[in-house]
Amino acid sequence: MWACTVLAFPLLSFELDGGGAAARAHRIPRTPALAFPQQAFPQQLDPEVASAGRRPRYIDYLYLALTNAIAFSPTDVMPLAPWAKAAVGVQSLVSLLVLGLVVARAVNVLA
Repeated sequence: MWACTVLAFPLLSFELDGGGAAARAHRIPRTPALAFPQQAFPQQLDPEVASAGRRPRYIDYLYLALTNAIAFSPTDVMPLAPWAKAAVGVQSLVSLLVLGLVVARAVNVLA
């Protein structure tokens, strides 16, 4: 169940952020829903790492979901849009619930 959430939430983000993958391929959205560090602070990064026209790819969204599921909060990617904040919050709650169920099952087996 945990792995399914880690795979489902990047798909949701990939499809909704900036109007979807097709819209991002043709233009960079003026107000992104998720602020990736390479986009938000290009002047502070090495020019080879950050470029003005960088567009997030699926692996960027997968990284966001994985770190969110492990740490229960986004690490370096900031959700800006309300739907992105809700998605990050729901994923954190689902991960916490799965962890609670696993711990409860382990305690039940030992008792």
